[in-house]
Amino acid sequence: MAAPQIPNLLSLRGKPRSRRLDRKGDPVSCSFASQQRRDLDIQGTDTDAAVSRMSAVSLEYLNDIYAPLFVKGPLIRRLPIINRGTYTRTFALDTLIDSFLSSGECRKQKQIISLGAGTDTRYFRLRDSKKYKSVIYHEFDFPEVSLKKKRIILSHPKLLGNSDVEYLWSATEPVDKDSEFKDWGFVRRGGNTEEIVYCFHPIDLRQIARTGNIQSFLGLRADVPTLILSECCLCYMDVIDSSNIIKWFTEKISSIGIILYEPIGSNDSFGQMMISNLAARNIVMPSISHYKTLSDQCKRLSEFGFNITDSKSGCKAKDINATWEDWVPAAEKERVNCLEGLDEVEEWQMLAKHYAVVWGWRSVGDEWHNWTKL
Repeated sequence: MAAPQIPNLLSLRGKPRSRRLDRKGDPVSCSFASQQRRDLDIQGTDTDAAVSRMSAVSLEYLNDIYAPLFVKGPLIRRLPIINRGTYTRTFALDTLIDSFLSSGECRKQKQIISLGAGTDTRYFRLRDSKKYKSVIYHEFDFPEVSLKKKRIILSHPKLLGNSDVEYLWSATEPVDKDSEFKDWGFVRRGGNTEEIVYCFHPIDLRQIARTGNIQSFLGLRADVPTLILSECCLCYMDVIDSSNIIKWFTEKISSIGIILYEPIGSNDSFGQMMISNLAARNIVMPSISHYKTLSDQCKRLSEFGFNITDSKSGCKAKDINATWEDWVPAAEKERVNCLEGLDEVEEWQMLAKHYAVVWGWRSVGDEWHNWTKL
């Protein structure tokens, strides 16, 4: 595989875009149209991520019965280096999420908020594991992505789960006065009660700072331990916009943690090659130039209270190569190594060192205790 190729961005295609103004030569209209094109290209990375996930599932790197439902067309088999990257990324995030959900009182209600969730299947996998029954799961993404995911769910009843326990609902009012899109999700029945267990909020996250209070989003709570998950989401935004989003949540929720999965390392030739490869696909990742190292990423989160000032807060970071080496058990490494031959070991290490998992926490009790041990 050529070095500049990047997981989850491999299949973006399209002819070069014209830079001409519209017929009136209106620079404002041109800028708006350009932003819309970039947004569409970013949304397209979700399709590529789903294809990469399906490749890893088909080769038994991962177990995900829902992955095929979110991929159209014939199976596309990724190269071994990409499959290993998809596996390690998923392993790292699952490890952190499981550690959070099993910290403190397991039966205590907790909340996960996935930013730019796209067609991710994590909610369904968590639900089916039946390990954590007191989780409220929220997903935020563009309205168009929300509509796509809802249509897929409605066309595949198995995603709806047990209809006697869980059913699909939609809000009666749009999420925004200027939009026709509405929140939707799953409600779980329990005896004589019902509770929201999953909610998709169709909104451009850059607009969230305009929202005054957390109650503006159905089912979203500020009184329970909450994990914010950004799996290659905030990295696509202007640094100010991404900071405002983190600030919005951290100002409203006292017990909060965050996981970032993003590329790093723009200060070397490989990182610059990554940036060039993205630019060729009309993709810009401001974070890779602003937060070049693991230390930069930790400093970024420290500005929002995720710093080691006492036992109640902290921040850690690892690149994906270190995650593979330190977190994946020896027996599991052996299993994965037997799935495909990996000839490009040095190339894998180079690529994996340019992706980071960063996690920070700010606790009230012991709900983030397990994270301190990772």
